[in-house]
Amino acid sequence: MLKIYNSLTRSVQDFIPIEPGKVRLYVCGMTVYDFCHLGHGRVMVVFDMVTRWLRASGYHVIYVRNITDIDDKIIKRAAENGETVRALTDRFIGFMHEDSAALGVLPPDHEPRATEFVPQMLDLIGRLEQNGYAYLAGNHDVCYSVRRFSGYGKLSGKALEDLRAGERVDVMEGKQDPLDFVLWKHAKPEESAEVKWESAWGSGRPGWHIECSAMSSQLLGEHFDIHGGGQDLQFPHHENEIAQSEGAHGKTFVNYWMHNGFVRVDDEKMSKSLGNFFTLREILKKYDAEVVRFFILRAHYRSPLNYSDGHLDDARAALTRLYTALKGFAVQSVVDWDEAYACRFRNAMDDDFATPEAVAVLFDIANDLNRSKDAKLAAQLKGLAGVLGLLQRDPVEFLQAGPADAAGLRTTEIDKKVGARNMAKKAKNFAEADRIRDELKAAGIVLEDGPQGTTWRRG
Repeated sequence: MLKIYNSLTRSVQDFIPIEPGKVRLYVCGMTVYDFCHLGHGRVMVVFDMVTRWLRASGYHVIYVRNITDIDDKIIKRAAENGETVRALTDRFIGFMHEDSAALGVLPPDHEPRATEFVPQMLDLIGRLEQNGYAYLAGNHDVCYSVRRFSGYGKLSGKALEDLRAGERVDVMEGKQDPLDFVLWKHAKPEESAEVKWESAWGSGRPGWHIECSAMSSQLLGEHFDIHGGGQDLQFPHHENEIAQSEGAHGKTFVNYWMHNGFVRVDDEKMSKSLGNFFTLREILKKYDAEVVRFFILRAHYRSPLNYSDGHLDDARAALTRLYTALKGFAVQSVVDWDEAYACRFRNAMDDDFATPEAVAVLFDIANDLNRSKDAKLAAQLKGLAGVLGLLQRDPVEFLQAGPADAAGLRTTEIDKKVGARNMAKKAKNFAEADRIRDELKAAGIVLEDGPQGTTWRRG
């Protein structure tokens, strides 16, 4: 049976879906005003892995990952650029899709944009007001009264008394309590019609937290199986979602909460202020996208992910070993789930998606395959890796892929040098052949002579 660590209970639990054979999954997606960074990439890859495994286990999955396309940062960036909010968000949604596709992330079943669900948000706020959880503040914002929801803090483990003791004086006028949060922001006179909607509380736009409560309940129902996102969202975003959704509907919101760990850079938290902030586009200029995916999956999703060039280089070398084992085999991506390696793989994945152990199984198969040259093992390796979205390319294509190395050599140049070396060997000019081999080796290109001729890969 699949077991999942539930952030709500702080324990590993058997996964029992609300409806047998079906899983409804919601993941908080990106706020689209800039390029995706490695933290976004981890969320996309982790929950793509989760979805793939649920489906491989026989579940029918409905996967929703939202887009926040209305937000103070978005409005500010659009104004700075002298463009409309829609033009800005459309552009960065396109970039996000390019990045996720490069990482082998399958599209979610639904990708709702917040601006498309404002009526549902207004309905939810109306229910909260009717149930005594929402009130009109002195500055005409609509706020959620945290003290009225008895379960506040159950996800994060934070006590209201401790939160209030550390709370700074709130600058917003009219709040009943500094911990209360905004459900509906009143419009400022200078704001364009593009960023405000009419409501029973006046013209304005939704607060961030209400977006996910409205979109998830509309697409998955008021009570669903799994809600996921980065660890940084556990408080206050996900805590506030619970307060909103359960306050409005009077029932349990989500059964299992999943949070992936933080991304660190050389053992420090990734932060723009520290100057160690990397976008996916910057990383993909240096490393093959499948290497980045493999790097993310080789760590357990709940553990910190420590980024460094050294760790990416190690991931590239490890993935190269797996592809090298598959070289020369033309096999389909199929899995015999009764076979011993597959049973080990399943046991690992059923143990809270333990991808490090699952990846270790792939290396054991590769070692066996290097000795036996068994086509069935090759098919098993490709099939199990395929469950993780790995090893689906032609091995030669992967081994020769990647950005230009330090010597600036690209595929066509390498092919020419290999051809020149072959000509030198035929002419028995072995000194020249060795010189070319050494030149390529210094540039990180490994030559492999075999019965079918000379092939090469990036070392």
